[in-house]
Amino acid sequence: WPFFGMLAKLQRTIFVDRRRHSTHTQRDDLLARLTAGDNVILFPEGTSNDGNRVLPFRSALFSVAEPRRHGGGEGQIKDLIVQPVSIAYVRLNGLPVGHGLRPLFAWYGDMELFSHLVRLASLGTLTIRVEFHPAVPFSRFGSRKALSDHCQREVAGGVDRAIRGK
Repeated sequence: WPFFGMLAKLQRTIFVDRRRHSTHTQRDDLLARLTAGDNVILFPEGTSNDGNRVLPFRSALFSVAEPRRHGGGEGQIKDLIVQPVSIAYVRLNGLPVGHGLRPLFAWYGDMELFSHLVRLASLGTLTIRVEFHPAVPFSRFGSRKALSDHCQREVAGGVDRAIRGK
């Protein structure tokens, strides 16, 4: 992945290690970026799928929004604002993409990235629907799990509407 690795480093990507023992380190990396004033995009499903549905969100990294229960709150964000966003592949060459074709666009499982990109580029014109849901403060929910559940419902609803053409 030399080319993609270079692009990721240039945009200062935070690579998430999904193993449980590294959650605190990942959370601290996210917190450092947020307290520096950066915006962060998090894909909380923990894995990818065929694009026909939204998987349950993993709430662990939403803990970056929780007030720290230990220490003096150094580097803490007062009330993190989170904006759920839905992304769905909806049209191919102007025609609606159905359940059977959507997996052609998604990169998941043990797919080879390069061959997937070559195939994707040969398909034609792809239309992607992006829906920005209302931004919400952490304080509205009180826990990372409640915030995660809310975001998952918003994103899943947006993806469902998009793939149904609504």
